[in-house]
Amino acid sequence: MTQQEPVTSSVEDGIALIRIANPPVNALSAAVRGGLKRAVEAAAADPAVRAVVVAAEGRTFIAGADISEFGKPPVPPSLPETIAALETLTKPVVAAINGAALGGGLEVALGCHARVAAPSAKLGLPEVNLGLLPGAGGTQRLPRLIGAAPALKIMAEGKPIAAKEAQGNGLVDEIAEDVLPAAKALALKLAGGALPAVPKDRANLGAREDFEEAAAAILKRNPNNPSVEACVDAVRACFDKPFEEGLAVERAHFTRLRDDPRSAALRHVFFAERAAARIPGLPKGTAPRPVAKAAVIGAGTMGGGIAMCFANAGIPVTLIETTEENLQRGLERVEGNYATSVKRGSLAEDAKAKRMGLIEGKVGLEAAADADLVVEAVFEEMGLKKEIFGKLQEIAKPGAILATNTSYLDVDEIAASTTRPADVLGMHFFSPANVMKLLEVVRAKETAPDALATAVEIGRKLAKVPVVSGVCYGFIGNRMLARRTAMAERLLIEGARPEEVDAALNAFGFRMGPFAMGDLAGLDIGWRIRQATGKKAPVADALVEAGRLGQKTKKGYYDYSSDGRTGAPDPEVVAIIERVSAEQGVTRRAIPREEITERLLFPMINEGARILEEGIAARAGDIDTVWLNGYGWPAWTGGPMFHADQVGLKHIVERLRGFSAACGDESLMPAALLVRLAEEGSSFAALDEKAAA
Repeated sequence: MTQQEPVTSSVEDGIALIRIANPPVNALSAAVRGGLKRAVEAAAADPAVRAVVVAAEGRTFIAGADISEFGKPPVPPSLPETIAALETLTKPVVAAINGAALGGGLEVALGCHARVAAPSAKLGLPEVNLGLLPGAGGTQRLPRLIGAAPALKIMAEGKPIAAKEAQGNGLVDEIAEDVLPAAKALALKLAGGALPAVPKDRANLGAREDFEEAAAAILKRNPNNPSVEACVDAVRACFDKPFEEGLAVERAHFTRLRDDPRSAALRHVFFAERAAARIPGLPKGTAPRPVAKAAVIGAGTMGGGIAMCFANAGIPVTLIETTEENLQRGLERVEGNYATSVKRGSLAEDAKAKRMGLIEGKVGLEAAADADLVVEAVFEEMGLKKEIFGKLQEIAKPGAILATNTSYLDVDEIAASTTRPADVLGMHFFSPANVMKLLEVVRAKETAPDALATAVEIGRKLAKVPVVSGVCYGFIGNRMLARRTAMAERLLIEGARPEEVDAALNAFGFRMGPFAMGDLAGLDIGWRIRQATGKKAPVADALVEAGRLGQKTKKGYYDYSSDGRTGAPDPEVVAIIERVSAEQGVTRRAIPREEITERLLFPMINEGARILEEGIAARAGDIDTVWLNGYGWPAWTGGPMFHADQVGLKHIVERLRGFSAACGDESLMPAALLVRLAEEGSSFAALDEKAAA
């Protein structure tokens, strides 16, 4: 084999060392699969070879399938065929796992007789994130190695585990700082004795009832997720069927999922998030600015959560308030959040202490002087924000990035209040900031390219999904949400009840409908924004004026008097809604669920098309990423723009025209882009593909 080939093999001291070198992540391309299979067959035929070690170049062992092959005709050998060659070799095979072993990479390692991992290695089967299940024996080999319940957890969550945990459950045999010598030593040791068998029986599965209990809990947490359902069924086959028949169950599920529209939606989600990380219009070679320390202005719920994000990422952060009292209240809230994590077992006590040690509380804006990135998180009042930024321009050191966490205000206007607008942008975290994955990075008119690159990079370091937005009211997510909110209000006035509107979105896949969500957040929040902007929402305003602020007052759209959390329909709310309908001269009617769903979702899609027209979002996939990670859009429908393609753009255009005529609302008329794509028989997906090309 030549040096340029992705798989090479050499024999030394009786060990065939097979090396995979397919940068950047050693993906299992056809060339890698073929090269690995040929190398294994050569080792089997060579009498000088006593054992085999499979290793990889770079910082990754094997990160799974080659995504460039997705959707293309298969090229032999298949991964199952390659793993079978490893598994049936009559000489011991040891995997030297130097880094991430994910998906097919872990399945390759499972086909080996033993595994040695570096302390930093991560091992996992993340196929559920692509709407699939492990398709090369992972659902049958992993349960038979470590037990059915823990194996199902790894598959269903789709998150990798650390080497130490993998050693604890039997997935990894040894952990070594230098994996290659350790793997060679283990291979020779195994060669001196009886060949260890790759487990194919039921001995290690654990109790059936433990598995079924774990499966029930996982299915409850993942309703309508076809890949999780398939993982459960495939692992269950380990109890009921021999190994080869279990593989057939796995393969049948894999083939079915590949063609399932819900799985196609999940694959779209995966690729959309990857695409969102690419910043359009960024000059080539733009390097992000260094960020060694951050500051957050405002120690309220949002500010404290943002400070936790920096501390969780190991970045020292100063939390700034106007008074000592407010500061201490904010720090106590942060400490309480960490204490809850410790109590739940998701955070160790020493980790809590370390993170709290990275958060320093200070009174006064002067404390932001040494920060490389300052995030303002005060009330949504333009005057207050401009005042703060006007002071920060003098306090913050040259080159420090000045970010506002505003959820809808004009970032250009905020930037204009400083003499350094190139340093100003939006970093819109979602509440609770220490939990929610989405980060809208708002590029203002004069934001410097390296400032933008820094905000996106920091977002990733904070374990967020950053999406770049242009400046407009509400940016991407809240601008579209405003359409849904307005339509939900209109549906109430026309005759729907709050529980009917919420039930329609629940049936679509949202965990909470707009009115239950409003009650949870507090109806006074939206009321204050409407007061500041001159907007009206007759039903919502009437509820607030009646003292119904949501769960906090035990009354909102629903009555929470039973336990403070469970909402029940309230005749008083119905009376308020009927009064508003009468005042507006509306004759109420029963509204079918299908109509409710379309009237809630189609105006959002229409607004998404306008956002694309205006260049606020670069890609339809970016819009989907925002709604999936910030607003609870059900992942198995792919996001609003992907869903639009599946429904059919012509149908949406026709329905929007009908809604506009019925409501007398010109803003519901379909956007020009939506009409053009419908007339061309095109789609938002095709629009993104064209932009990428």
